[in-house]
Amino acid sequence: MLTVEIDRLNLRPGMRVLDAGCGQGRHSCEAFRRNGVDVCAVDLRWDDLCRTRGYLAHLAAEKGGRWGVFQGDITRLPFRDAAFDAVICSEVLEHIPPEREAAATAEIVRILKPGGELAVSVPRYLPERICWLLSRSYHEEPGGHVRIFKKRELRRRLEDAGTSCVAVRYKHALHAPYWWLKCLVGHKNDDQPVVRLYRRFLEWDISTRPILVRTLERLLDPLIAKSVVYYLKKGT
Repeated sequence: MLTVEIDRLNLRPGMRVLDAGCGQGRHSCEAFRRNGVDVCAVDLRWDDLCRTRGYLAHLAAEKGGRWGVFQGDITRLPFRDAAFDAVICSEVLEHIPPEREAAATAEIVRILKPGGELAVSVPRYLPERICWLLSRSYHEEPGGHVRIFKKRELRRRLEDAGTSCVAVRYKHALHAPYWWLKCLVGHKNDDQPVVRLYRRFLEWDISTRPILVRTLERLLDPLIAKSVVYYLKKGT
């Protein structure tokens, strides 16, 4: 399931892309599928990096291309200034304590070339606030969500770091009720019958992409989308 629409980044052969906070590599792999694009993936979690490495290695065996994975903190990225043509930072900033947020946003802009493109996604304010109200354990577990961003607040901070916002999109409306339900019954209670049924529905939707369900989600995205995505460009 992709949150950032990779085609919006206008990737071309020879470009270098950083997936900052790559998780298990969903966006890294999608970017790497573009012919001639080099991908770097960074994350703190070793297990996630190992999965990402395996996926990228498999893709490289099929199509070639250059890639790398690094264990690191996005508040202290191990790359020179202006090293990348595009940067993806999806569902990461909500995990960073407020006192380190400015360092994270400064870093993902620092390593981006002038004129380069940046895509940042975080949980949307209202759906995330409902999760917090329903479950303290949802946001108090180690490594969990420690921030809720308001739309204009995060946009302003990213623009203050040296970018301009060119588009804002909403994603995954059908996933918001799923997380509300999980928070209501215990956010790690995956065996609860209704939770299990809803998960199967989401997995079916992701694998088959039925047009009626896709249309329904597009209609609901402006109202209850789980994530908000900012597409930005660094100043020249």
